[in-house]
Amino acid sequence: MEEQSGSIAARLQELGIILAAPWQPQGMSFVPCVRSGNLLFVSGHGPRKADGSFVNGKLGQDLDVQQGYEAARLVALDLLATMQGELGSLDRVRRIVRLFGMVNSAPDFTKQPLVINGASDLLVAVFGYERGSHARSAVGMAALPTNIAVEIEMIVEFEPDLV
Repeated sequence: MEEQSGSIAARLQELGIILAAPWQPQGMSFVPCVRSGNLLFVSGHGPRKADGSFVNGKLGQDLDVQQGYEAARLVALDLLATMQGELGSLDRVRRIVRLFGMVNSAPDFTKQPLVINGASDLLVAVFGYERGSHARSAVGMAALPTNIAVEIEMIVEFEPDLV
């Protein structure tokens, strides 16, 4: 795959993607992301739909792999919105460093990597292979908060602030 040319905003438009407002935790004792040096640690996000509700259910019981893939893609969109809100522009992203994907799984479900591909594939489509490919874990969980289908956290390297 070739690196995408042009700005990330143009690439999002080309892909038909409009980012929602960044997610903000309500009444929680954590924040959506934290900067440390040139790294951005993005808290776990869930699959938020356009109406603000979440994709719920267990993979392999309530949802199939394709539905999980789409849920992980929704999470990646929310992660992008949080990053854009924090950095001001996604053009500042040097590299997606790491994803940690958690899948709400039925006991016999073993296709967590195929589900988390929904997020990974989107990030490579947006940033290109060099900037968008990343280290990753995709694990099954007995349960996730409020029964969401997928939760993903991310570490991103970004261009430093201009002084």
